[in-house]
Amino acid sequence: MMRRDVFQAIADPNRRAILGMLADNQLNLNQVAEHFDITRSAVSQHIKILTECGLVVVNQKGRERYCEAKMEKLGEVWDWLNQYTVFWNDKFDAMEKLLKELQAKNKEDGK
Repeated sequence: MMRRDVFQAIADPNRRAILGMLADNQLNLNQVAEHFDITRSAVSQHIKILTECGLVVVNQKGRERYCEAKMEKLGEVWDWLNQYTVFWNDKFDAMEKLLKELQAKNKEDGK
């Protein structure tokens, strides 16, 4: 079996939508599937991928299988994005400095 990661899971808009639905409550596969214009089989495949990377856990309750999101796994995405914080902060600081210089120049020119 190929090892999937969180980034592969969230790359697909249907999977992101499924995660959004499961963020607040557990749903069975039918409840998830009825929100999409794709086959139940396709939804099951998306759930399988989300499960393989640890974003969803499927629990059996009686005859039903309920899907539960494990959002803490998205921490991997946050950690990856966070490494670029310094880059963006530097860009915004430079932009702010430039804007202040332009405003000061406009005041000098009497505009």
